[in-house]
Amino acid sequence: MPNGAIAVSGRTIILEKDLREEFIRASGPGGQNVNKVSTAVQLWFDLSSSQTLSAPVKERAAKLAGSRLTQSGEILIQADRFRTRERNRQDAVERLLDLLRRALVQPKTRRPTRPTLGSKKRRLDTKKKRGATKKMRSGPVGD
Repeated sequence: MPNGAIAVSGRTIILEKDLREEFIRASGPGGQNVNKVSTAVQLWFDLSSSQTLSAPVKERAAKLAGSRLTQSGEILIQADRFRTRERNRQDAVERLLDLLRRALVQPKTRRPTRPTLGSKKRRLDTKKKRGATKKMRSGPVGD
């Protein structure tokens, strides 16, 4: 693996130069510390200019990112679950890698199928039996 690269899975990597991080003040746990120290991280991954991912993977990643995808083609992940910068940074990178791993999986194409002749016959037979049962329930009309 080249220097400055992060393994996504198998042979797929992303380059650290495509990542940018910014530390901001977090909400949540931390007591008085939360108001003084910037422990939350915003991780930006430049999806549009990444040279290690193929076009179909980029498309699927963009779809999976949803509202986390910016107009400039970057994926923004904000992590403030933990009290330390390092844990939040690891959390953000792991969430990005999880998203990219899901994007690597190519969805199976659906091939339309038709019901077999046997299943058609069984369906019609059960419909006839059900209709006959209902017909027998109705008694003689009038009296």
